[in-house]
Amino acid sequence: MMIRTAAEQDFPGFLDLASQVEQWFGPMVGVPGFHDAVRAHLRASMALVAVDPTGPGPGPGLLGGLLFGAEPPSHHVHWLVVSDRARGKGVGRALMADATRRWVRGPGRIEVVTFGADHPGAAASGARVFYERLGFLPAEPAEPGPEGGSRQVFRRTVA
Repeated sequence: MMIRTAAEQDFPGFLDLASQVEQWFGPMVGVPGFHDAVRAHLRASMALVAVDPTGPGPGPGLLGGLLFGAEPPSHHVHWLVVSDRARGKGVGRALMADATRRWVRGPGRIEVVTFGADHPGAAASGARVFYERLGFLPAEPAEPGPEGGSRQVFRRTVA
């Protein structure tokens, strides 16, 4: 697996990843606002992708993708998705490690909004456990997602 800065040719791959998680997050693939957000991160070089260097080229077939924002001392995981076929294989951890190395400077914090404990996707996706294993702690509730499910901020302090 290789982590690299995402480029415009990876846009279809982001849509493919989004299609794999719409059951938890709500519609994204056909939503212009999601397209705009992905393209803005691509233009700002604040998007990463995980690829299999022996597999197909850019675009669909990505192992994972991440959209990040940094306004020190606050850093934000805006979106992180690992493909169905690559979940549980360290792709998310590798994306987060690379993003942290590239963009996070302490002292500060990294925040992400993920599923609330009562959301059906919380256990099925493994997102809450994933962030806890990376040292994030559950914090305050966040606004519900577009599908109406609960959300919660997770936060990690960076020295």
